[in-house]
Amino acid sequence: MQKPFSLNIYLLAIMTFFANFVSAQTLEEKKGMENTDGVLVELKTTLGDIVVNLYNDTPLHRDNFVKLVKDGYYDGLLFHRVIDSFMIQTGDPDSKDAAPGKMLGSGNPGYTIEAEIDYPKHYNKYGALAAARTGDQVNPERRSSGSQFYIVTGRKMTEQQFEAMKMRQHQEELENTFRKLVNENRDTIQQLQAAGNSEALENLRQELIKKTEESVDSRVLPENIKNDYITKGGAPHLDGAYTVFGEVVKGMDVVEKIQKVETDSHDRPLEDVKIISAKIIKNS
Repeated sequence: MQKPFSLNIYLLAIMTFFANFVSAQTLEEKKGMENTDGVLVELKTTLGDIVVNLYNDTPLHRDNFVKLVKDGYYDGLLFHRVIDSFMIQTGDPDSKDAAPGKMLGSGNPGYTIEAEIDYPKHYNKYGALAAARTGDQVNPERRSSGSQFYIVTGRKMTEQQFEAMKMRQHQEELENTFRKLVNENRDTIQQLQAAGNSEALENLRQELIKKTEESVDSRVLPENIKNDYITKGGAPHLDGAYTVFGEVVKGMDVVEKIQKVETDSHDRPLEDVKIISAKIIKNS
């Protein structure tokens, strides 16, 4: 005869599994934090805590971030730009006590930081911490904002999507580099055109094409980068253009919560999501 089902035993089994699962998560996060070789910063937010590791090989960004944290600069600032399946952004000093609906995103501490772009070593994977900046048109050196940063969530890609995107990026970089070289040689080009010297013009064009191909990197990316974008997600279209200077080691569930909040037409959360405080919890 079949024994009656015991609800108590079932509940006990579920509770044991959940406890073990939580413990495993906690141990994994603790292990990830212990294995860091940079500075650990805890961001206490209104939706939970996030811990980020600042890389030692981007020292300008690391030291600036540490200074701002110690000065209490980030305390009370909002996540003023939030885009689901892309990223969450903060660091605008004008967001502190900002009125509802106010457009944010242009505030800064009055300086920028020299770019420390180290791609493909550091890339915009899921959980990456990177510096925001103004666009290439007004900022060709790609200098970082003195205070604004974003944390990547992004989305997963198929291998075909990833390869197609990298090909587009490579082509765009070739075109941009060639256009820049043409601008640098504009006076010579105009002189040759005025003189009707088509042979010299063609020689110069071939020379600029060669320089473009030599200067644009066409390396094969490490397999781990492709795997991360396919299995975990990220924002690979930003790679090589923004300084990635850290990553989240604890609290991506909080980042996920933040990216899911309702926003207005300017991507500002309708209900403020705030950094309550930021503090250094481990020096490098």
